[in-house]
Amino acid sequence: MTSRITHPSLQVLLGDWQRDEAFHRAITTPVSLVPAPTLRDDDVVPLLADADAFITKRFTAAMGAAAKRLRLIHAPGAGTNEIELAAVPDGAVVCNVYGHGAGIAEYVLMAILALNSDLLNMDARLRHGDWSDRTERGARHEIRGRTLAVIGLGRIGVEVARLATAFGVRVIAATRTPSADRDKRLGLASIFGMDQLHAVLAEADFVVVAVPLDASTAGLIGSRELNAMKPSAYLVNVARGQIIDDGALYQALKERTIAGAALDVWYRYPEANERVYPSKHPFHELDNVIMTPHIAGVTEETFKHRWAVIDDNLRRLAAGEPLLNVVYPSSGTA
Repeated sequence: MTSRITHPSLQVLLGDWQRDEAFHRAITTPVSLVPAPTLRDDDVVPLLADADAFITKRFTAAMGAAAKRLRLIHAPGAGTNEIELAAVPDGAVVCNVYGHGAGIAEYVLMAILALNSDLLNMDARLRHGDWSDRTERGARHEIRGRTLAVIGLGRIGVEVARLATAFGVRVIAATRTPSADRDKRLGLASIFGMDQLHAVLAEADFVVVAVPLDASTAGLIGSRELNAMKPSAYLVNVARGQIIDDGALYQALKERTIAGAALDVWYRYPEANERVYPSKHPFHELDNVIMTPHIAGVTEETFKHRWAVIDDNLRRLAAGEPLLNVVYPSSGTA
């Protein structure tokens, strides 16, 4: 796809969004948009020599070596865990973009409500003429008055806490930056440090994982942490798959050490339109798991916000102004 702009001042390589016409329409800054066929090194490296900016979720050492004039690497979302920061060329900065908090928080509450009422299985049973949910399975609990543990109090965690509080849920949290002031300001029952994660998990009826993936959070939740949860508790992961050990999680769900889970982030992803199971473990065979293909933040509103920020950062790059949402270096500008 060629750019519709006739007087480009920047060359922007697209590793993502290249097929999305709405994204192209949203870029009003005069730039030349150059799509890469894929995010593989062989496809990207030949195109990087003349690029001023690269919109991508992935950046490697080979790409960094080829990027002679690159000034901006812009993640298309919040996650930057596939961008090798050590490979970023001198003079270039890495930025990300948010806007997905509201959509993901809505997903979390939807998942909690569905898990709590066994909604999908109830629907499946009635489709086969089975009315036992009405006569034999007992009344469900309301979520009001129950305890939700939010693991991570960034933009997503805060928005989840806000919505859950509106449902009358008691919210506690584990975060790397606990403070009494945050308790009061956010209306949470209590906030704990990550060193108290086990106590937080043990207290919760619902657990939402919303921390970013980095060296300190990879494998944060394993067998020991899952065993700390109540057998009646549900887990929702909207962060990254690798934060939870998939083998331990599969066993906990299969053996019903925990009651169930809603998983939107995974351990294997497809190439192009490939059909692939999202883990080496057969989560798809379990009836106490809600599985979705990493779509919690996929809303029209999310993308409109993200594209507007990316457009603004391209304008700022062209004008030599400070960039928004700089991830690396932490105080860097273009």
